[in-house]
Amino acid sequence: MSDDVVLYERRGPVAIITMNRPRYRNAQNSAMTYALDSAFTRAVDDDEVAVIVLAGAGEHFSAGHDIGTPERDADTSFPRRAVTWWDHTSKAGADRRYARETEVYLGMCRRWRDIPKPAVAMVQGACVAGGLMLAWVCDLIVAAEDAFFADPVLRMGIPGVEYFAHPWMLGPRFAREVLFTGDRFGARRAYEIGMVNRIVPRAALETETLALAARIAGMPPFGLALAKRAVNLCEDQMGMRAGMDGVFGLHHVAHSHNAEVSADPLGGLDAHAMKRAAE
Repeated sequence: MSDDVVLYERRGPVAIITMNRPRYRNAQNSAMTYALDSAFTRAVDDDEVAVIVLAGAGEHFSAGHDIGTPERDADTSFPRRAVTWWDHTSKAGADRRYARETEVYLGMCRRWRDIPKPAVAMVQGACVAGGLMLAWVCDLIVAAEDAFFADPVLRMGIPGVEYFAHPWMLGPRFAREVLFTGDRFGARRAYEIGMVNRIVPRAALETETLALAARIAGMPPFGLALAKRAVNLCEDQMGMRAGMDGVFGLHHVAHSHNAEVSADPLGGLDAHAMKRAAE
């Protein structure tokens, strides 16, 4: 296995972008985020690529944002690509958190959602919190039978992840249940509510996902780009972008409240505590 945090491979008209931190369940540090952005950009710029598949190496798609591995790099500066905002590393308090999360979390996810080529998430095992964000920015989701999903960040006192697409991806009623309980839900439930397009056996996940991607790749590329843009525009007319902006503010009120009352913007929960709480 390569030491690169993101792998890139092209098979005919399909680019496969793979998160490659299996030891940490593909927890997303900033190095991975910017490597993902470079990979998506490479796929968009390659005229031979028609469809993108997003995958996770190992047993899990992604357990979310990196809040506790040895390679956590929240204090590291990276060239900003998603938004025009100042570097977070020289700032303090809410200014620091807002600057970083506007770029690395909300901004990047919106940037990837708006790329003109269709993207398919190939999900196995855990797809939690920040992992949900990555799956949701893709146009289609193919899930293995063992896939499970959750957004448990309310346990930190935070009302959901930064890319707050819950009411549109889950429906308002189920979104409340997912947030209020922090419980995981399986691939079958995700399929029943329309969040997942297909469920396949784990052993057939790659074959089935690539077959779907190849079928989509046979469509006219400009037509695909316009159809994708049309659906995205309609989602935004249904309030997704404006709602997300509002909730991002609430997200940072929660971070600031935690920092005020406990000196920890994550509410005193680390990766191990979050994992135990979700089990």
